[in-house]
Amino acid sequence: MSKPLERNPPSDAHSSSKAPGVHSLAEIVSQPQCWSSCLGELRASGILDRVRNQFPDVQDYLFVGCGSSYYVALCAAATMTAFTGLRARAVPASELLFYPDVVLAATRQCLPVLISRSGQTSEVLKAAELLRSRSIPTLAISCAEGQALEKLASLTLTLPAADERSTVMTRSFTSMLLTLQSLAASVATNREHRESLARMPQLAVPVLRPLPERIHDFVSCHRFADYVCLGQGPFFGLACEYALKVTEMSVSYAQAFHTLEFRHGPKSIVAPETLLVFLISQAGRDAETDVLEEMKSLGATTFVVVNHADQRIRGAADILVDLALGTPELTLLAPSLVPGQLLGLYTGLSKGLDPDSPRNLSRSVILDDDPAGKPEHAAL
Repeated sequence: MSKPLERNPPSDAHSSSKAPGVHSLAEIVSQPQCWSSCLGELRASGILDRVRNQFPDVQDYLFVGCGSSYYVALCAAATMTAFTGLRARAVPASELLFYPDVVLAATRQCLPVLISRSGQTSEVLKAAELLRSRSIPTLAISCAEGQALEKLASLTLTLPAADERSTVMTRSFTSMLLTLQSLAASVATNREHRESLARMPQLAVPVLRPLPERIHDFVSCHRFADYVCLGQGPFFGLACEYALKVTEMSVSYAQAFHTLEFRHGPKSIVAPETLLVFLISQAGRDAETDVLEEMKSLGATTFVVVNHADQRIRGAADILVDLALGTPELTLLAPSLVPGQLLGLYTGLSKGLDPDSPRNLSRSVILDDDPAGKPEHAAL
């Protein structure tokens, strides 16, 4: 059994500590401060207004990424449509590369948004080159300055404060998501949404502070054979990222489904050694709680993340994270992800692994164009 890490370890990216998971934990717990910094820099620079002015007639947003960045894209697309009423989609970069005429068919004033923490992800760069060859302007977002993606895109949003030392994306995911949500609020010229996003980091601090200890204690008392992460609407992208964090950080088997879809066959795996994670939405609260109670009656162990839990949810949750924040639902996507990051971290540590450096992964997927070359694998 691993010992718990410090709850608030130093966040210095150049720390020489070799303790397993120390950088990942520092990056996870630093997120509210990182969000405030990134959002403050966006406001001061006026870059979001520049994006809106440079691309004034966009009718279709296409968010493109790989791995975690694709799950950022899913959440960002949901937010863009909800805030603006415009069409917004998310696709993996490989889909755009293999089926460009399908992905780009019938698009009207399309703005592709290319997402890559490193700015070096090979498939995203190839997608940028393809779009450039078709004279389609692009917006990019990254956490690294001066990389190849910045040179290929028409305009780039860069968040160097959100980059990580560890391999797995944590604060870069949430910070890029918040930036794209702020872009959606800017496009919609919705001051209320922008202000809600700006307030959220400070409001989240007292809610998130006790989570490392709570989730460490929960993981220490359980062993699971597999993990299933469930969410609807904008929370489906988060469910996918929850599953990926558990897979990457702890080398465990995890799946993601739309919550109500889990009834249609997958529920056959339910057992006490299956951890079901429920990301409960406001729009689907009653129906999703029905599924939660049904799975609990079948013997599942349940991990619930929700904003303002009611008695039914409390009665069916083995561990409950109640955000209890007074901001609109879509502004809660970033803090809703933190419990999943901690679940992956502490599950990895409980198995004697180092979540900072998961096996078989690198910080960037940079493919060798030589067919004889061996590609690297990561979730960037």
